Amino acid sequence: MNRCKKAITALLAAVMLLTLSPLTSFKTEAASVGESIVAYGKKFMGVPYVFGGTTPSGFDCSGFTQYIYRNAANISLPRTAEQQYNVGTAVSKSDLQVGDLVFFKNTYKAGISHVGVYAGGNMVLNATSSQGIALVSLSNTYWGPRYAGAKRVVKEPVVPSWFTDVPTTDTTYTAIKTLTDKEVINGFEDYTFRPDAKVTRGQAAAIMNRVLGLKPEVMSHFTDVPKTYRFAYDIAAIREAGIITGFDDKTFRPEAEMTRNEMAAIIQRAFDLQMSQTAAASVRYSDIRADHWAYEGIVTMASIDKTGLFEGDKFYGTHLATREAFTVAIYNATNAQ
Repeated sequence: MNRCKKAITALLAAVMLLTLSPLTSFKTEAASVGESIVAYGKKFMGVPYVFGGTTPSGFDCSGFTQYIYRNAANISLPRTAEQQYNVGTAVSKSDLQVGDLVFFKNTYKAGISHVGVYAGGNMVLNATSSQGIALVSLSNTYWGPRYAGAKRVVKEPVVPSWFTDVPTTDTTYTAIKTLTDKEVINGFEDYTFRPDAKVTRGQAAAIMNRVLGLKPEVMSHFTDVPKTYRFAYDIAAIREAGIITGFDDKTFRPEAEMTRNEMAAIIQRAFDLQMSQTAAASVRYSDIRADHWAYEGIVTMASIDKTGLFEGDKFYGTHLATREAFTVAIYNATNAQ
């Protein structure tokens, strides 16, 4: 195995996500609505208890829950603890989730008389007459015996288990799933992969250099890549390695979107892929001639394709490279024998 392939194998998991931001993994979960309510409520810890209070200058128990539900989650609750006890879905004590309303009975009066918000860890965030807004334990000798039940008002959004724009029946599903499972490339915060989004030359340089870990000797070379540019280091390193070069006018054009021809050439050089005679005989695109500058890269990339993405009688090399195509190209290259 040559130097490039060793570097790719060792550093594969650190490549694409950081250069195609803003992205997120399905494994990275945002705070739930319930967690957001509790986090907001904790900002008022220490605010004094005021009977009938509904503002940060002073809260009673139901005034506090009503206020934080409304302001943190845009959820309207009735005014009193007794009324709040009649909303939502009843949940058992063993099934409590952060953000659930927790009710107590027989405090200052008989029946349902107090409410707080479950904060996790057997703790309830609520307005207490002694400490103001505070966390109390459900095992507390005062609160424990007075526990009356809990209601779930928050309806957490359903989180997709897979990208909404990549059907599992797609031929590129395995390639995309393999690399996203390894966190090589992930999706966006709206649970899309955006397979048709384009890849820029600057992003491509950064992607390649996060694999190879090259260090440039000269930082400034291109007139349109100042040292302060976010990918300047990577562009300089990749240029010196001869993987992605610039134009005759000494520009790199980092924000220009990369063509499929460029992608094929870059993948071949970065992974040191060699075109076989068998590949040359089996891959025949009507729009690419043998004397084309990216011919070997195109034929090699197509010959190792395991997804069918590059099948057909045309390569469309002047079309822009997409996230789907770039992902598939890397998947194929890392699995090439």
